Amino acid sequence: MSTALHEIDERTNLTANNKFELLLFRLGEAPGANQRELFGINVFKVREILVMPNITEIANAPPYVMGIANIRGQVITVINLPKVVGCKPSKGTSILLVTEFARSTQAFAVEEVNEIARLDWNQVIAADGKGGNLVTSIARLDGDKEGSRLAQVLDVEQILRDVLPNSCGDIMPENIGNKIRLPAGKVVLAADDSPLARSMIENALKALDVPYVMAKTGLEAWTKIQSMSDIAEAEGKTIQDKVALVLTDLEMPEMDGFMLTRNVKNDQRFNSIPVIIHSSLTGEANENHVKSVGADAYVAKFVAEELADAMRKVLA
Repeated sequence: MSTALHEIDERTNLTANNKFELLLFRLGEAPGANQRELFGINVFKVREILVMPNITEIANAPPYVMGIANIRGQVITVINLPKVVGCKPSKGTSILLVTEFARSTQAFAVEEVNEIARLDWNQVIAADGKGGNLVTSIARLDGDKEGSRLAQVLDVEQILRDVLPNSCGDIMPENIGNKIRLPAGKVVLAADDSPLARSMIENALKALDVPYVMAKTGLEAWTKIQSMSDIAEAEGKTIQDKVALVLTDLEMPEMDGFMLTRNVKNDQRFNSIPVIIHSSLTGEANENHVKSVGADAYVAKFVAEELADAMRKVLA
């Protein structure tokens, strides 16, 4: 099967309007149900879509690992995605999604791929615990109307950490460097929709002794910084007395990190506040687009030492 992805430049242009593309697929019948639900992953994370190649089983592999596949000269771990989420594929797992995110390449076996949906981020709402810790958000594919089809957007970073825990580095306080001393009253405003990412960011900021305010979406972060600005003004201060740095993910419900960054940098109240984009979306195209929206730095998830170094540089 040839890749169903559009050209990277076209997808990049979507971010200017708070849009993105979601690859939709099925994993089989959901637990306790006789229907096959739709799941999704951001197209930016998908390198290619293949008919299932030959899989080599690995001795003593983790429970959800089917084995490894040699794809274009690269040996890649294949994860049984239906098994991870508890679905039973009636058609088998005949399709492979090769993905690149969080500094790694892996492949997910799925039952079938359906389509690529072009959506506004405001069509996506935070899951807030629906689907446990494997689902970050719910996409309303037909917009905010009665009976809209729903797709569960999977937290593939969490899945990767659950299946291959050694693939995600833990924070080593002794390696993170000197603590960052912010002026009294200042905080870092951080936004990320993934519970795993929020936990890792919080641990890093605590290790750096940095006070923070956490948001789950770009829209929540944008609302918070405006509210903090109003409070500062009432106190005879400016928002620069309250917020030292904005740290944002890219993929978030309601408003993505590109739009949040653009809003901050286009507003005279906030444009002097440094913005660091911290995302699992890696690659030259993403990094170039980060620069175009005015971010002060880009750090790929997740190496706490690199995040700390970026914070020191933009705060210097």
